[in-house]
Amino acid sequence: MMTSRPLDVQVKRIYDTAERDDGARVLVDRLWPRGVSKERAALDTWDKELAPSTELRRWYDHDPERFDAFAERYRQELADDDRAAELDRLRAVARAGRLTLLTATKDLPHGHVRVLVDVLKSP
Repeated sequence: MMTSRPLDVQVKRIYDTAERDDGARVLVDRLWPRGVSKERAALDTWDKELAPSTELRRWYDHDPERFDAFAERYRQELADDDRAAELDRLRAVARAGRLTLLTATKDLPHGHVRVLVDVLKSP
């Protein structure tokens, strides 16, 4: 039985400086972050389709008291068949080398990227 390599995923704010060891840099916000040029972002991909829907994002409004309900709803969105191929692609990137998920979110512990990482790492 062959064991697969563990995923190498890190999360950074898009406003942080790009580092050599970031590996593949993927922005996972639906909206482009203010004040960041495409050159400064140094992205490999902008994967806005993996971000929460506009409706869910507006409902959540970054209210930490709603995080658990938000996380559950976001997991349901990520379970959609249309997103499965993209999640698999990111898993393959993270197995081959480091994957850096980028977001403009200030409150990372209550942000959607935390949920996305959990989903990526789940079997």
